[in-house]
Amino acid sequence: MPERPQPRTGHVALAGAPNVGKSSLLNALVGQHLAIVSPRAQATRLPVVGLLTADDTQYVFHDLPGLLEPAYLMQSRMRELALATLRRMHVVLHLHPSPDAPAPPFESVARLEQSLEAPVLTVYTKADLVSPARRAELASSGIVVSAAGPPGLDGLLARIRAHLPEGEFEHDPGDVGTQPVRFFVVEFLREAAFELLEDELPYGFTAEVEEFREDERPVYIRVTLFVERESQKRIVIGAGGQTIKAIGARARQRIEEMIGAPVYLDCWVKVLPQWRRSAAALTRFGFPEAESP
Repeated sequence: MPERPQPRTGHVALAGAPNVGKSSLLNALVGQHLAIVSPRAQATRLPVVGLLTADDTQYVFHDLPGLLEPAYLMQSRMRELALATLRRMHVVLHLHPSPDAPAPPFESVARLEQSLEAPVLTVYTKADLVSPARRAELASSGIVVSAAGPPGLDGLLARIRAHLPEGEFEHDPGDVGTQPVRFFVVEFLREAAFELLEDELPYGFTAEVEEFREDERPVYIRVTLFVERESQKRIVIGAGGQTIKAIGARARQRIEEMIGAPVYLDCWVKVLPQWRRSAAALTRFGFPEAESP
């Protein structure tokens, strides 16, 4: 009898410039809505980890913040988190939109001083936006995929698997993520803010779970939404509280889909001036200071 292949497991970064389709691809790969998807750039702030276990292979995907030139402290910490994660990966996927091909070298996008030890695979996303002939051309220099449908994903997984080390699975094969529900409560509230609020307000918006009573039905979750100015607080609340109700309703639906139970989401709004530029606030909200190499 032929020997059964040894299990493989490894960590895979979804990396690139902002708004190249990293979160959409993560969701397509794991088959569940984990990461924020928005047409606006820089929606992802903290790495989102998704799991896919297929036969003898477990893929641990890390959806990273877009690699950009930081304009303030939060963006600096986002970049530091992304670069620190890249250094721990077994495979790095350099995502680049098909309509904007060819992709520049990953080292220039990430502004790396040294090349990564992990192999970097160029992945052309949003392939549904180019012609079949163009997709065929791009396939000669990269892996062509579309999060809008399955074509290309099996080929991508096969290319990744070839670089993963042999080893036992790190996580339960039935899991699709590694982060606690509290993390996704904040992410889904932020996603709702991107969908319902205009201009720059979603970038000055974050949330913090104050109380989580999962033994109750409905599950009770109390959350504080933070903005940077009083004028933003009035916008988030809206006339008669309609906007905050709409934000909460959209987030609650995502949370209920994730945990499979009804949720009572109790949202309050506070002003925390300049929190995106405050080291203490950023550490509080999960943006740690970079460790010394």
